[in-house]
Amino acid sequence: MNTFRNLLIWQKSMALVTEIYNATKSFPKEEAFGLTSQIRKCAISIPSNIAEGFGRDSNKDYLRFLNISISSLFELQTQLEIAKNISYFTTEQFNKQYEDSREVERMLIAFINKIKERQ
Repeated sequence: MNTFRNLLIWQKSMALVTEIYNATKSFPKEEAFGLTSQIRKCAISIPSNIAEGFGRDSNKDYLRFLNISISSLFELQTQLEIAKNISYFTTEQFNKQYEDSREVERMLIAFINKIKERQ
C-alpha cells in the first residue's frame, strides 16, 4: 500500500465527513460557531489523523494518530446524540449518521488491533 487513500477506513471516514457536512447544513445559523462547527471538526479529524499517522515512521506513532482518530469519532458520536436530543436531527437522520460512524468505529478498532499485532 503506497498511499493512505487506498485505505478503506480512510475512504469510509471521508464519506462520513461528507455526510456530516450535508446533515449539518440545516442546523440553525446561531449554531455556526457552536455545535455545527464542533461536529464538523470532529468528523474532519477522523480521516485527517488516519492520513497523518500513515506518514509516520513507526507503528507507535501511527497508533497514536489512530487513537486520536477514534477519540474524535467518539466525540462525534456524542455530539450526534446531542443534536438528536435538541431536535436538530430526526430519528432517521441520527440513525443513519450514528450507524455510519459505528461502521467506521469497528473498522478503526480492527485496524488498530492489526497494527498492534505487528509490533
